[in-house]
Amino acid sequence: MLALTLILGCERKSSESAGASSVAASVSAVTQPQADGTTNSPAKDARSEMVQIPGGKFVMGDKDEADAPPHEVVVSSFLMDKNLVTQEQFQKIMGSNPSRWKGDRNPVEQLRWSDAVRFCNKRSELEGLQPCYDLKTLKCNFEANGYRLPTEAEWEYACRAGTTTAYFFGDSPAKLGDHAWFEKNSGGHPRPVGQKQPNPWGLYDMAGNVWQWCNDFYKVDYYQEAPRENPGGPNEGQNKVLRGGAWRFSAENCKSGYRYNESPGYADVCFGYDIYGFRCVRRDAAPIRQ
Repeated sequence: MLALTLILGCERKSSESAGASSVAASVSAVTQPQADGTTNSPAKDARSEMVQIPGGKFVMGDKDEADAPPHEVVVSSFLMDKNLVTQEQFQKIMGSNPSRWKGDRNPVEQLRWSDAVRFCNKRSELEGLQPCYDLKTLKCNFEANGYRLPTEAEWEYACRAGTTTAYFFGDSPAKLGDHAWFEKNSGGHPRPVGQKQPNPWGLYDMAGNVWQWCNDFYKVDYYQEAPRENPGGPNEGQNKVLRGGAWRFSAENCKSGYRYNESPGYADVCFGYDIYGFRCVRRDAAPIRQ
């Protein structure tokens, strides 16, 4: 059975923290997977957690999407935020909150790709890690041990969590409301993170709530030229990839293989910045042994 590990990261306050122990940010805690492949319930602790995603191969893409022909991809192990980055976490690290829909536990939104990248670097610096991004060129150093945005392949691999269906819970969207905030149940705005059921690897809000920025440039036919192992996207482009769907989008947009894209410097909030958020990943240089 795949081992999923929760890594404790930056501190954040939580009204749900009942009797949680006070531990240093560098301390790690292991959560064992259950028989159904999901992790145990998240600890009611005032910290951001990461899930250890074991490396492996999968079929990436969606046969019903013109820009996502299915193809086999191999991904190395990495660590991914269990939840979307919250407004409270962003405020604590960056000293500001750009979001339209205010709420400490709401996902941070109304931000550009470059804002997410700057957060990754600052979070890395505060934890004594090597930042991944050159802020002059916005190029990513994948060998650095700090935080970065997931590649599109990493995101889909983590979202699918070993599944091969259109959604990580099946081919029908009938159960989407159990796992995601989308147009039919969101009430017209984003919702606090972690309220819906997670995917089989214990990741919350991988579908719906807010679109999630990925590191890759978007290219319609990139899958036809992408390397099989750890594809990192085109070297250049106009737009960046977003994945997962959002609170005012349809069930179709929440499929595991659905691709979306936007300009990384897009700045007119009237056209939907409140639908863009993100979560971070880290290189898994020293996997924890079970």
